[in-house]
Amino acid sequence: MSMLTLIDTGAMLAAQEIDRYRNKGDPVALSSTSALAIDQLPVVVVGAGPVGLAAAVRLVERGIEPLVLEAGPVAGSAVREWSHVRLFSTWGEVVDPAAEKLLAPTGWVRPDAAAYPTGGEWAEKYLQPLADVLGDRVRYGTTVTGVARAGRDRIVDSGRAGQPFTVHVRSVDGAEARITARAVVDASGTWSTPGPMGADCLPALGERTAAEHVSYRVPDLNDPVVRARYAGRRTAVVGSGASAFTALALLADLAKEADGTHAVWILRRGIGAGTYGGGDADRLPARGALGLRAQAAVEAGHADAVTGFRTQAVDRDGDGDRLILVAEDGRRLDPVDEVIVLTGFRPDLTFLSEIRLGLDERLQAPVALAPLIDPNVHSCGTVPPHGVDELSHPEEGVYLVGMKSYGRAPTFLAMTGYEQVRSVAAALAGDQEAAGRVELTLPETGVCGGAGLFDEPESPENTESSGGC
Repeated sequence: MSMLTLIDTGAMLAAQEIDRYRNKGDPVALSSTSALAIDQLPVVVVGAGPVGLAAAVRLVERGIEPLVLEAGPVAGSAVREWSHVRLFSTWGEVVDPAAEKLLAPTGWVRPDAAAYPTGGEWAEKYLQPLADVLGDRVRYGTTVTGVARAGRDRIVDSGRAGQPFTVHVRSVDGAEARITARAVVDASGTWSTPGPMGADCLPALGERTAAEHVSYRVPDLNDPVVRARYAGRRTAVVGSGASAFTALALLADLAKEADGTHAVWILRRGIGAGTYGGGDADRLPARGALGLRAQAAVEAGHADAVTGFRTQAVDRDGDGDRLILVAEDGRRLDPVDEVIVLTGFRPDLTFLSEIRLGLDERLQAPVALAPLIDPNVHSCGTVPPHGVDELSHPEEGVYLVGMKSYGRAPTFLAMTGYEQVRSVAAALAGDQEAAGRVELTLPETGVCGGAGLFDEPESPENTESSGGC
C-alpha cells in the first residue's frame, strides 16, 4: 500500500503517510485532522492528459504537492487512442507556458510553434516528457472509483467542510485503496463515454447487439487490421462534426486504393452553407481544410449524404451479416457492413456521486460556466476565458476542468483548459487576485460547436455541428 493511501482500519492516517506533508510523526485521527494537516495533504488530480498535467505543474509552481492519478499505463493514454488524428491547433497553442518553463532545464525544446501535431506526437513529444519531469507525482495504472468527504456521504452537513477528501482507487491488479487529499481536480476528460447512435442520445434499438460492427472512434487506417475492416466495404458514418469529417476524408482516401470502399454519411439536418464548417474562412485553417476534404469526398462520389435521418434502430439484412439503419420516420437505408458513430462525448460523473456538484441540467457543465459555453450561442473562439469562479461547486475544493468541465458542449480548446487550471491553482494557494485575473485571449475561431435546438431535418440554416449527441 502506497505512502499516500488512507489506512482502512480505524480510519487513521499512518505516520509514514502524512510525514511527507507535515513534520510530525504521530498518527492523526481522520475525524480530528487539523486544518493545517489538511492543507499539507496533496491535491489529487484525476487524469494525466494535457490539462491534468498542466494542473500539476501549476500546483508545483504554487508550492502545493499534486498527486496525478492516471488509469492508463502512460501519460496521455486517451490522447494516444487517437494518435493518428492531427490537431487543429498548432504546437504554439497546445503547450502550457508553465509546463514549458518546467521542461526547459531538461533540454526540452518545443517543436515548431506553427506546426500541427498529431495526437501521438502531442503525447510522445510533450505529455510524456512533462510527466517524467513530475516524476512520482504521477501514478499510472490507477483508476479513480469514488470521491467523497472523508466519513461523510453527500447528505451529511455536520462537519463536512472541515474534512479532507477520500479518493477511492483501483490498481491494474485489482487492489483497492483510499487516498486522502485536500482538494480534487478532475481532468479525466470525456473520451471514455462517447455518444450513442440513437437520435434521442440513447442507444438505437439493436445498437448494442450489433457492437462487433459498430465503432465510436475515427479509424486508424494505417493499422492493417483496421484497414481490412473498412477496405472494400460500405460504412455508415453517423455525426456531423470534425470527427465525422475526418472519417469521411480517410474513407475517401481508402476508396481510391480499395475498390468497393464507400461511405454513407448520416446527417440529422439538411445540407446548408455551414454543413462542412468554415472552409477557407475558418480561423483554424486545418479544421477548415478538413471540412473541405469531407465535401470533396461527397462530391467525388466516395460518400453519399443522407439528410434528415434520425436513427431509431439497427436491423440485420436477410443473411444477418449486414446492418440496416432505420430512421424515426420509417426510412430504411441500404445495408452497410460497418457503422462509425461520431456523435460527441459526455462526462462520466459516476465516481463523483457522493460529491455535491452544481451542474447545468442541459450541458452537465458547472452552472456558472454553462452560459459561457452554450453551443447555441458560442463557438470555440467566442467562449470567454474563465477560471475558478465559474468552475466552483457547492462542494468546496472540487473542480471539474478541461474537456470534462464543458459537459456535453463541444467547444473546448486546450488553451482554455490551461487557463482554468492556472486559476484553480492560484485559488488553492489563497491568491484570489491571481485566481480572478484573466491571462488568456482566445482568437475568434469560427463555428466549431453545434446547436442544441431540435434538428429540423430539411432546414439548411440549422447546419452547425452537433453537440453532445
